[in-house]
Amino acid sequence: MATTPPRIVTLTLNPAVDFVSTAAALRATHKIRTHDEHVDPGGGGVNVARVVHALGGETLAVLAGGDVTGRFLCELLAAAGVPHHCVPIAGRTRVSFTVRESTTGLEYRFVPEGPALSEPEWRRALAALPAVPGDYVVASGSLPRDVPVGIYAEAARMAASRGQAFVLDTSGPALAAALGHGITLLKPSLRELETLVGHALPDAAAAEREALALVRAGAARIVVVTLGAAGAILASETGVLRRPAPATEVHSAVGAGDAFLAAMVLALARGAAPEEALDWGLAAGAAAIAGIGTARITRSAVEHGYDALRASRAARPAP
Repeated sequence: MATTPPRIVTLTLNPAVDFVSTAAALRATHKIRTHDEHVDPGGGGVNVARVVHALGGETLAVLAGGDVTGRFLCELLAAAGVPHHCVPIAGRTRVSFTVRESTTGLEYRFVPEGPALSEPEWRRALAALPAVPGDYVVASGSLPRDVPVGIYAEAARMAASRGQAFVLDTSGPALAAALGHGITLLKPSLRELETLVGHALPDAAAAEREALALVRAGAARIVVVTLGAAGAILASETGVLRRPAPATEVHSAVGAGDAFLAAMVLALARGAAPEEALDWGLAAGAAAIAGIGTARITRSAVEHGYDALRASRAARPAP
């Protein structure tokens, strides 16, 4: 008897149309000529759904979108074949712009705050979650203006009441307010973890201690801290481990964390152990930064990266 594949539903309250391009150099007051332009539907949960779809997983992106840019974002998702449900809002969906300076390799990201959401609008977005079936709910991204900081905590409680796993990737007060409300997986960056705990973490060992403390305090079942080029930390009830990131030439970091999260959640949904899922996340993050654009990956690149990680680890002598 065939089994239904797990479905990952994502929530993005402040999505964006992402434009990425390259320029020789950025100079104040000068007209900057760009080339190699890419446009992608963006925002945390949108990127997660795009990557899950690219990796062959079942997904649905729930997002709040408004005006011509919101319609354009949903058209981009439709063109990519990514299942989505757009909750209409009165405000205009933001447009973010990233320029990579080819002479230095530096990346400059311009990210507007986005539209405000009225209470009826954010409540409609939240109500869309229980209206669709899913095994995992991933809430990812910043909160729009006028949305209460407790909305992700409410989403977590809703998911728990339906027997769904809840995954959160956000920052600031919204992150702090959601802790302890039934989070299966929490994915802060190192900077977000430092903000959460209220002090700098000078080394990976300090980050490991704080991540494990969150798990033991009941903030989340699994805490994964992304460290950029240094890899990631995974803390769970069985302990904590740290793994390095694959060596990869960096072309664009936009959406790399979302690609990491998407691959890890998909692996968990398919029954992988957290340690194995972490390798899938590292492979997807590396594939994302090797490309140009927002979280642009291919399934073959991620599978190749995962196989290389596992082979490298197996070849190391036992300690």
